[in-house]
Amino acid sequence: MPAIVLVGAQWGDEGKGKATDLLGSRIDYVVKFNGGNNAGHTVVIDGEKYALHLLPSGILTPGVTPVIANGVVVDLGVLFEEIDALEARGLDTSKLAISSNAHLIPRYNKVIDQVSERFLGNRKIGTTGRGIGPTYADKMNRIGIRVQDLFDESILRQKVEAALETKNQLLVKTYNRRAIEVDEVVEDLLQYVERLRPMVKDTSLLLSKALDADEVVLCEAGQATLLDVDHGTYPYVTSSNAISAGARTGAG
Repeated sequence: MPAIVLVGAQWGDEGKGKATDLLGSRIDYVVKFNGGNNAGHTVVIDGEKYALHLLPSGILTPGVTPVIANGVVVDLGVLFEEIDALEARGLDTSKLAISSNAHLIPRYNKVIDQVSERFLGNRKIGTTGRGIGPTYADKMNRIGIRVQDLFDESILRQKVEAALETKNQLLVKTYNRRAIEVDEVVEDLLQYVERLRPMVKDTSLLLSKALDADEVVLCEAGQATLLDVDHGTYPYVTSSNAISAGARTGAG
């Protein structure tokens, strides 16, 4: 059957997380297909409030497989903080699947996001400073780091070195900040490898098989239509496609 896409029609906070939770008993997969930890869903279950930023809301529903798809940019530190917080409250997160093609937010992109916003002064966009925009820019510029790169340290190191060649020039010469060392970025990312490994899947194949088997797949958008990078109130928008059409690419 076709996938269901749940999007907001305004700037967010329309209650998408609550809607996903209400549909939980009728769906098999919930897919986060865009954005990163720059948006959030708040869900209340039996009086307990859960605030989710990177994880899809379906992770709270027993029997549902939550998926972080290829269109998402992932801050691994935030990911495991959220997982740890849920597990500490007795929730099972073992079914989480993460696309091997999803891009990672390295620490240098968070630094660049924050200092460039301050540099703009009155012309600032209002970014969250979490490295989302610079990471999507790296993806388009073909210098991004993907989840699968963590499993080959030599490839990871080459990619970090290539990215920092230009980013350190920007940090040092434009923003008067210290250069970021390759080793500190690589070590920061590699600390999550073994914990991440069992979660990494070919999520495009996973979801394709689910649809072929007539399972119900819900694609849950982050942000909302008027924050869409193409169709929103540009330039005061997010860096990804938050509309229903974006689900096709973002979910693979």
